[in-house]
Amino acid sequence: MTRIKDVSVIKLIEQIGEHYRTNISNRFLRPVLLQLQIDKETWDQLEFFTEKMEMLGYQGYHLDELYRQVIASARFIGVARNGLPVLKNKIHTAGGSDKILREMAASNFKSNLQVFSDLINELFITLVDLDKSSSGGKPPVFTQIPELVGIGSQLVGH
Repeated sequence: MTRIKDVSVIKLIEQIGEHYRTNISNRFLRPVLLQLQIDKETWDQLEFFTEKMEMLGYQGYHLDELYRQVIASARFIGVARNGLPVLKNKIHTAGGSDKILREMAASNFKSNLQVFSDLINELFITLVDLDKSSSGGKPPVFTQIPELVGIGSQLVGH
């Protein structure tokens, strides 16, 4: 299986993970996000991708695994976008201290989700380009994964 060791991909994955941990799944938003109707496999893929992928950078990433994590991220983004009004309400009504910080996180969630989506889309485009250039005349990996059909438009919100 093709391993990706491209420096720009590794940096982009690190940037995605940092953005996700800081702006999407932080201590203010995570309890509410965990209430989203997302299957365990998607959560596991998303968590591994955003929190544990950095340790694989020196070995290279399996292309098919990265595609699965892009799919999981897109599923999360779709569910979060659809549940945005309910999420914001739950975040605003949550108890506890740090009310101002929690409200700031809630107010910025939509734009932070869009940045996350844009980063995932950039990664997907980069992976497809690398996939095509390294396929050596064989069908690229992305053409063999049906869940990737239309993922670009799903990520940009169309």
